[in-house]
Amino acid sequence: MTPPAHAVRLTGHLAPVPDEIDARDLPVHGALPPELTGRYLRNGPNPRPGESTAHWFTGHGMVHGVRLRDGRAEWYRNRWVRTRSLTGEKMIGPDGTFDRRVGVANTHVLAHAGKIMALVESGYPHVLTPDLDTVGTCDFDGRLTTAMTAHPKTDPVSGELHFFGYSPMPPFLTYHRLSAAGELVTSAEIAVPGPTMMHDFAITDRHAVFLDLPMTFQLDRLDRGMPYGWDDAYGARIGVMPLDTPGAVRWFDVEPGYVFHVGNAHTDDAGRVVLDGARYSRAATVAMWDGLGSDPAAQAAETGQARLHRWVLDPATGTSVETTLNERGIEFPTLDDERVGRRARYRYAVSDTGGAAGIVKFDEDTGSAAVHDLGADTAAGEAVFVPSAAPGRGEDEGWLLTITTRRDGSASQLLVLDATDVAGAPVAAVDLPRGVPAGFHGSFVTDTS
Repeated sequence: MTPPAHAVRLTGHLAPVPDEIDARDLPVHGALPPELTGRYLRNGPNPRPGESTAHWFTGHGMVHGVRLRDGRAEWYRNRWVRTRSLTGEKMIGPDGTFDRRVGVANTHVLAHAGKIMALVESGYPHVLTPDLDTVGTCDFDGRLTTAMTAHPKTDPVSGELHFFGYSPMPPFLTYHRLSAAGELVTSAEIAVPGPTMMHDFAITDRHAVFLDLPMTFQLDRLDRGMPYGWDDAYGARIGVMPLDTPGAVRWFDVEPGYVFHVGNAHTDDAGRVVLDGARYSRAATVAMWDGLGSDPAAQAAETGQARLHRWVLDPATGTSVETTLNERGIEFPTLDDERVGRRARYRYAVSDTGGAAGIVKFDEDTGSAAVHDLGADTAAGEAVFVPSAAPGRGEDEGWLLTITTRRDGSASQLLVLDATDVAGAPVAAVDLPRGVPAGFHGSFVTDTS
C-alpha cells in the first residue's frame, strides 16, 4: 500500500484501532437509568491497519455502539462501514468521474424512517443494521443525485428530514427534503459563487439557513487529503431560505470566519432568524485547519478554538447583528432534538484546550455556563442529549451521553450525565473493552426509531 505524500499523525486518543470486537455485559459504575433503552452509536475515521491517511477527516468510517437496556450495558461492538472505499476503490475515477457511492461514511450516524444511516458529506448515506452490519448505499430510489450532508436536521413537529449536498463541481449546493416516511420529495439548487466547504446548516420552523463561508475547494491541496483552504477573496454570508419556496435564498453578509457546527436556529417574534454556532475567527480557522492536517492531537491550542456565537438576521431590514455569547473555546454544540428549529434555552458542548476537557451546559436565560470537568488526562466526545420520558418534562430533563477516552488511548468509558446537573457527579459510567479513538458524531437510537 503506497502511503500518501502527506501523512497526518494519529497518536494517543486519536490512534485508530486495528480490528472489530464484541463484548457483552459491560461493567457499570453507578446506575444506568432504565429509560435509556436503545443503542448509543458514534461514528468516526479509522484507517485500516498499516494504512496512512493524509488528514484526520479522511479515514474509513467506523461505528462504535453500546446497547443499553433495563439498566444494563448489554454489549459493545465496533464495525467498519463496508464502503467501496474500504476495499480500495477511489471516489474520483481515472477518467475524472465522481462516484458518490464510494465515500468513507465516517462522520455521523443517525436514524430516520426506520433506517440507520452512516453519513459523510462527500457521498451517499450507507444503511446499517441495528447490529452495525452494512446493508449498502442509499440514494432514496434514485432521486438523490448529489452528496448528502452529515448534518441533516429533523423537524420535531413534521418529522421531515432537511438536508443539503455540496460539491467541488456544479451544482455547488443543493437543498433536499425527505418526508417523515423517508421519501425524497424536494430538491432545489441554490446559487453560490463557488465551491465552498459547507459542513453544517440549520432550520427554523419555516426556514433553512445556509453558511456560505470562505473555505473553498483548492486543487493544489488535493495531496493533503482535504482539498479546502481559507480564501480571503471569497467573502462570507449566511442565507435564509423559506421552506415553502425552495431555492429562493436571501443572503446576509457577515464577518469572515468559519463554522463547522451550528447550535440551533429559530424565528423570533419579530420575524428575525436567530442562529447560534461554534464560530472560528479567520486566525483560529487557519490555525485549526493547519493543525488538523498535521497533528490533530495538538490542535486544541487557544488560537484554534471556536466560540459560541450568535447571528440575528432581519429579513425586513436586510441587516445582521453578530455577538459572541461566551469566550470559552468549544466545539460539537448539541441540544434537545425536540427543540430543533425552535427557541431553546440550553446548549451543550465539548470544551478542550489540551490542558483540561469538559462537557459544558450553556443557559441562555441566565447567561451562565456549567462544566463537568474531566481533567487534563481525558478527552471527551460530542455529548448527545437523550430526553426523559417524564410527562411535561423540562427542556433539560434527560441525560447527556458521551464517550471519554484517556489521552494516551488506553481506556474509554460511556459517560452518562444528568443534564439538569451537568457539573455534578456522573449518573453512570460504562467501562468499554478498549480505548475508543476520538471521533465525530453520534445518536441514541431507541428501539422504536
